[in-house]
Amino acid sequence: MDIIRAELADRGVVLPPENEAVILRAIHATADFDFAENLTFTPGAAEKAVAALRAGADIVTDTNMARAGVSKTALAKLGGSVYCYMADEAVAKRAKAGGVTRAAVSMEAAAQEHPAAVYAVGNAPTALLALCGLIDEGLRPALIIGVPVGFVNVVESKEVLLKTCQRLNVPAIVAVGRKGGSTVAAAICNALLYTAAGQLDPRDR
Repeated sequence: MDIIRAELADRGVVLPPENEAVILRAIHATADFDFAENLTFTPGAAEKAVAALRAGADIVTDTNMARAGVSKTALAKLGGSVYCYMADEAVAKRAKAGGVTRAAVSMEAAAQEHPAAVYAVGNAPTALLALCGLIDEGLRPALIIGVPVGFVNVVESKEVLLKTCQRLNVPAIVAVGRKGGSTVAAAICNALLYTAAGQLDPRDR
């Protein structure tokens, strides 16, 4: 982290204090300093998510890879759990019957069980679009992390998410552009978790 801070200083980049932990951990996970510029936060998003996690909010991911990367120790300390419905048999059946992606149906399933969770999407644009529809219908999650990576509908889905969350006052952290991934989604979750649990210093974990 000291190396990252020094390089940011050399580049003349000053991070907003309220978002610093998230941006630093995204860079730490990827060695990509573009995240200092492309991570976009709705007002108070990180602070609101930290408060929700301290109150025991769960985390929902769109991939088991992201789920595996979330710190279970920090989350358990706060009273929460992490879930991913992608491999759920009922989700697969509904997706096949409806001709839609499992990612979209997994968000619908998660919303029924964990409406106030932190949602971390690092892979599937269709998961983001499904969440946008659910938000329009009244879902109010603690936070949506929108960081899918790739080339097909990635940029567009992030733009829709950001506009939807801004319009309806839902906290969001979005990696504008093509970059992101499950690793970034987990890294952002962990930055928020370590902040909430008072474990930003590795010696406290």
